[in-house]
Amino acid sequence: MIDWILLFSNAAQEIISPTTAAYALAALGLAIHFGFTGLLNFGQAGFMMLGAYGFAIATLTFGWPVWAAILTGVVASIVFALILGIPTLRLRADYLAIVTIAAAEIVRLLFTTNTFEPVTGSANGLQGYKGGFEALNPLLLFFNENDLIGFGPWVYNPYDWWVRIFGWSLVALAAFITWRLFKSPWGRVIKGIREDEDAVRALGKNVYFYKMQSLVIGGVFGALAGMIFILPRAVVPSNYQTSLTFFIYAILLLGGAATVFGPIIGSVIFWVLLSFFSGFIARAVEVGWLPFLSNVQAGQLRFILVGIAIMLIVIYRPQGIFGNKKELAFVK
Repeated sequence: MIDWILLFSNAAQEIISPTTAAYALAALGLAIHFGFTGLLNFGQAGFMMLGAYGFAIATLTFGWPVWAAILTGVVASIVFALILGIPTLRLRADYLAIVTIAAAEIVRLLFTTNTFEPVTGSANGLQGYKGGFEALNPLLLFFNENDLIGFGPWVYNPYDWWVRIFGWSLVALAAFITWRLFKSPWGRVIKGIREDEDAVRALGKNVYFYKMQSLVIGGVFGALAGMIFILPRAVVPSNYQTSLTFFIYAILLLGGAATVFGPIIGSVIFWVLLSFFSGFIARAVEVGWLPFLSNVQAGQLRFILVGIAIMLIVIYRPQGIFGNKKELAFVK
């Protein structure tokens, strides 16, 4: 029989998991790009990869402290945004889409190649960079590193809690910054560019400069998301394929493209659904409820079921959970 309590418990853990926090932060950056500015960035996985590898390489190769490693990833994302934006942001939106999706794949292949293996680890990736971050854990003042803390399904050791506290604190800070930005005159200009950049240009605003600022800010959020993503796991280039960006877009549209809290709620719903369907299908195959499926096919079915759930939400709530129908005008 299927242990329903275990299924719901495993799904509930995704509510505050570091992966959920990382995707929420990356989706928030994509909301700045696409939802508020109208920039078609299909390379958010590239920003996440640069943040992750920047943090890991700065720690392992150069022995830098945590703050310098974080700054390295942020600077790498800014440089990447400038490289992408300088030749494309004066052109139509589809040029940025083409360039970003190609650039993200180029970055992934560069980190995969054996040429830079001593630094990047090639296809095997990197690990062993968490010591400095773990040393900053304030919970170790009150608990031993092997103690289990929490209640219900949320019982973890101090390091796992520290990753969650740090990750969700960054999400909260990014959400506050985004909210303040788009309540400011700068945010109103950005929204105007999304609706009609010619009208904004006629008012004397430097549209190109504002777009570049938006690309940089969203890219920095993506880089920070990449750092959160690797704190509970190793850095592996195969985790940053194009499908990662599409997952982030699904999360963004689920919660609401031009909202602040939509990407956060969308990330929680996405990962809770994915975890639940993954566990349910695996158990259903084991007990013989789905005899026509192999284990490999069952693993893919979860994405189909989550996709159907998202499609229903998009059909009946196209503006997303927190979105406003007026915000959809720029997509049409």
